[in-house]
Amino acid sequence: MAYRITLIPGDGIGPEVTEAARRVLDASGVKIEWEIVEAGEKVMGQYGTPLPDYVLESVKRNKVALKGPITTPVGTGFRSVNVALRQALNLYANVRPVKSYEGVPSRYTNVDLIIVRENTEDLYAGIEYMAGDDAAVGVKIITRKASERIVRYAFELARREKRRKVTAVHKANIQKLTDGLFLECARKVAQDYPDIEFEDMIVDAMSMKLVQSPENYDVLVMPNMYGDILSDLAAGLVGGLGIAPGANIGEDGAVFEPIHGSAPKRAGQNLANPTATILSGVMMLRYLGELEAADRVEKAVAKVIKEGKEVTYDLGGSTGTKEFADAVIREMEKI
Repeated sequence: MAYRITLIPGDGIGPEVTEAARRVLDASGVKIEWEIVEAGEKVMGQYGTPLPDYVLESVKRNKVALKGPITTPVGTGFRSVNVALRQALNLYANVRPVKSYEGVPSRYTNVDLIIVRENTEDLYAGIEYMAGDDAAVGVKIITRKASERIVRYAFELARREKRRKVTAVHKANIQKLTDGLFLECARKVAQDYPDIEFEDMIVDAMSMKLVQSPENYDVLVMPNMYGDILSDLAAGLVGGLGIAPGANIGEDGAVFEPIHGSAPKRAGQNLANPTATILSGVMMLRYLGELEAADRVEKAVAKVIKEGKEVTYDLGGSTGTKEFADAVIREMEKI
């Protein structure tokens, strides 16, 4: 059986890291037919949009996609392709594992948690307007349906991954209606999972606790904005965005992508670390039920990083993007 999977190379370093990941995944033994489609800055001139309809149609048809980073202009320009893709396909759960790998320079060695972020609403709904010339207003939307859905997803994930605790993150002491509703929903859903410990934490306190004692946490679930911020903080605990994978999962499909940006200044130089994209591919294999292949790829990545002889510049080495993938493939052949 061959899986037909959409591949979106993306902008900047995207084509390089997705090509490295594609080669590793092809070497895993899982048969994949890649349907390559383009999105981002490179198609703006041709289509007048960074997210052409044919990209969405491809993902809807294939149900699974691997995506590279896409540039989002700051302050001006087109809206985030990542946000638009998640909303158009109703990919409501953003899942970001945060895990220590031996050999990665970091202050911590024992981090192993998962951040589950609601992916469709909050301030990311994109409802903004000017109130006169001197004030801008952004509308924060939190709904009961989306809140209960994402918290239930987090508990089901915790049960499936044999995790002991779910922590709901919020700012309900200040945002009493919006975050208050999210917290109310979290407490309600938690009652259906008596086998899993539940707690809630105010987001600023959570930021401190993650730095102080990340080993105390298993699954964290939160609204969109907090999830975006805390997942980057958590990535810093294990060495940075270069090893941080991610998934966007809905009821009828999933898109897997690294959480780092497109780094246009590094594009085309064979310097970028493809680990986050490869590990996003590992998440994709597990989503497909290809558990043995997923374990082989992750073990090979971990071995290459631990040995430290063929790693990219951000991990203290001088190996290129392509050559790192070569090293992972060679290691897979030994497993």
